[in-house]
Amino acid sequence: MFAASSFINKFIFLRKSFYDKPFRLLDIGAGNHSASKTIKVFPKCEYHGVDMEKDYNNDAQDFKAMSAFYEMDVTKLDFTSIPDNYFDGIWMVHVIEHLYNGDLVIQKLIPKLRKGGFMYVEYPGIKSTKLPSMYGTLNFKDDSTHVRLYSVKELSSLFRQHACKILKAGTRRNPWFILAMPFRILKSLFSGKKIQGNIFWDITGFAEYTWIQKS
Repeated sequence: MFAASSFINKFIFLRKSFYDKPFRLLDIGAGNHSASKTIKVFPKCEYHGVDMEKDYNNDAQDFKAMSAFYEMDVTKLDFTSIPDNYFDGIWMVHVIEHLYNGDLVIQKLIPKLRKGGFMYVEYPGIKSTKLPSMYGTLNFKDDSTHVRLYSVKELSSLFRQHACKILKAGTRRNPWFILAMPFRILKSLFSGKKIQGNIFWDITGFAEYTWIQKS
């Protein structure tokens, strides 16, 4: 039986890519206990994390779950400490919107992916600029650290230029989160917490994604 967390898009596409096989993952944006959560759902994963800050909502258990951690500012485009042609998967989930040169970051990361490996990128789409403002981010500008918009068309073109096949791309519509939406709203109301904008991401089409395989 899958853990509830296995229904998030990040893990849905990991499962589509690897199912229960062993794999090496480079996770760009490894805060918020990502390592522990990933290993719990995918115990055969060799997890490598990348983030600007080592202690961004991570603890000893998270670092124990990691095979390696790379503390770096990815906008500087210096990835020499990360091995080339090594990873079965590279995941960037809600990272590139915080980078002014996310396209160049992706371009520099592709050589780290082995032939036949997968990459998944998720980010707020153009539609997010037209949604109402809400606590917890529903409009792109709700988060002051968002610096640039990207699109499926732009990223698909970039990946094709670097010998990658587009497996699936478009607007994120996670059926599990859409079904859970009223329950999440009620949970917030009954617990006295503010209703967060991310509850409405899937029903409104806030986010886009691109899933590729390196040829």
